[in-house]
Amino acid sequence: MRMLIVDDSRSSLALIGSIVKEAVTGEIELCLNPLQALDKCQDYQFDLIIVDHIMPEMDGVAFTAALRSQPSYRIVPIIMVTSDLDKTVRIEAIKAGATDFLHKPFDPIELQARVSNLLALRQAQVELADRAQWLTREVERATAHLLAREEEIIYRLARAIEYRDGGTGEHVSRVALISQMIGEGIGLPPERCRMIYLSAPLHDIGKIGIADAILSKPGRLTDEEMAIMREHVTIGARILERGGSELIRTAELITQSHHEKWDGTGYPDRLSGTDIPIEARIVAIADVFDALCSERPYKSAWPIDKAYAEIIRCSGSHFDPQCVAAFRAKWPKICAIMQPNEPAHAVGF
Repeated sequence: MRMLIVDDSRSSLALIGSIVKEAVTGEIELCLNPLQALDKCQDYQFDLIIVDHIMPEMDGVAFTAALRSQPSYRIVPIIMVTSDLDKTVRIEAIKAGATDFLHKPFDPIELQARVSNLLALRQAQVELADRAQWLTREVERATAHLLAREEEIIYRLARAIEYRDGGTGEHVSRVALISQMIGEGIGLPPERCRMIYLSAPLHDIGKIGIADAILSKPGRLTDEEMAIMREHVTIGARILERGGSELIRTAELITQSHHEKWDGTGYPDRLSGTDIPIEARIVAIADVFDALCSERPYKSAWPIDKAYAEIIRCSGSHFDPQCVAAFRAKWPKICAIMQPNEPAHAVGF
């Protein structure tokens, strides 16, 4: 424990220091000037302060108030030594933050007892703070572990659904990466881009409720079959509704609205423009682009340049023009992840 004694009288300073030193172990610093004492407190953390009331440059009340304004001294015990018995002085000192008082002339045994008690209190405060910090770190570590497991489960579920749709599982990875890039391109905060990246793989989770005969049909779907296929959006939103985490709530937004179109001709709610959640507007571009570039039972894969041209062509009709502009700006990076030998997995998946 480190103690600081502040008094403008050399004799009083020496006396108090010697009495305290007899009672407790620890480092004791003596200071004649309260302003210099405040500077010391900025450089070092003391565990107990003893300050005289009457001093020429700054009295004990002002010193105490100044010290309490420093976050690291918000609860450090402060004993004020005073010869003034006026009740007003005590009230001012208490308001300023004094913990205890000692009247001059003081009893050495009383001073030692007060110092010992307050140092024991301070020791308990320090140990409690250390324990609280340890618990905070443990909670953060456990929370991070749970979030990592949630992210992994979601990603693996999304890949399983894509395998059922005839894919290899890489589609959801590329959609997640491209969506994150578009989010960055339109200036969304990093944490929101990360959330879109994590949620995007669940955009087609509703396909788990679509019959294999429709999902894997090698030819063009009939109007009736297309109507059934479109139900995957509603099924997916129901699977994800009332989510308890931001990740699941974001995934619900994307699942519900990623087939809406900027001009209002999409489904299921025929939303248009900015009524479509930005997360869904972003994923719509990534999903369509990668789907065009991917082989499916009912179509061959498009060259990426042709798919790129289609996204640009549909700006303002199918897609949000701002998101398309971000897609164009990120094109070199998008091209890189579309290469056959480039792994689609990003850090975190």
